[in-house]
Amino acid sequence: MLGAFLHIGIQLPQLLRLPKWNFKFSLGLDNAAVREVLLLMGPRLLGVAVVQINFVVGTIIASGQPVGSVSSLTYAFQIMTMPEVAIAQAIAIAALPTFSAQVARGELVEMRHSLASTLRGVLLLSLPATLGLILLRYPVIALLYQRGQFDVQSTDMVAWALLWYTVGLVGHSVVEILSRAFYALHDTRTPVIVGTIAMSLNIVFSFAFSALFASLGWMPHGGLALALSVSTALEMRRRLKGLDSMNIGRGLLQAGFATLVMSLFIVGWLHFASGYSVWIIAPVGIVIGGIIYVAIMFILRVPELNELVGAIRRRLRQSN
Repeated sequence: MLGAFLHIGIQLPQLLRLPKWNFKFSLGLDNAAVREVLLLMGPRLLGVAVVQINFVVGTIIASGQPVGSVSSLTYAFQIMTMPEVAIAQAIAIAALPTFSAQVARGELVEMRHSLASTLRGVLLLSLPATLGLILLRYPVIALLYQRGQFDVQSTDMVAWALLWYTVGLVGHSVVEILSRAFYALHDTRTPVIVGTIAMSLNIVFSFAFSALFASLGWMPHGGLALALSVSTALEMRRRLKGLDSMNIGRGLLQAGFATLVMSLFIVGWLHFASGYSVWIIAPVGIVIGGIIYVAIMFILRVPELNELVGAIRRRLRQSN
């Protein structure tokens, strides 16, 4: 609620500076643009709810599984969404005005180019976050939660769920961007339709993967996490049709190679620091992974990184 109030609060000072202002409260239903927003809002609200509905379905099924399954899924989902929010949602919010302005000007080719570039940037960030979180999941969970009644077994259960949730991190991140592209096109129905199909698949996969994991002697709540990841990946694949696959694929290859090198260094660090405290293993592992990944990006001359460095340099020159 505080965040919602701040959304309007940060705009009021500029609003009050407008010349000759005279305001009155009105729903503005006589305005065609307002009516269009209201029509688009319904499907948008359903689209926002899809991921949460998927998670609730998994929670209901997990309630019939061994003790601790529901809590493990909850903790793991919260950890997985941290990089998703920091990467995908932040970029999506920033990119939406650009997409919308290009659509309003009829620049659909430019909008598709902006979308492909944005997806490249998300892939360059979400792929290393995926492998990094998978490799460092045990020390990260122990650092955040392991104390009191949250013991080693609890860490094992959360880590198991986090492994399968994190497999879908790239898919969740890409879907965040693609949804904004549809919203910029004033199409809020397509994301809901595709998301509803994915939600139906998630329910089927949840039962199927849970049974499969149980038959293999694995903790069944991991199957619920995998079901959400697979359904999200299928949703992403359906929405990616028709985009600049060459540009996106090139970025995926660059990110994949850099992530592989980064992962080798993280594995080496985990082996070297096996007897250290998690307060050292997790933060240092994150720093090592970040440094190695950025270094490989420089070696590969990834344009997004060069643009970022150039922007920082320009800002520093302006401040001086």
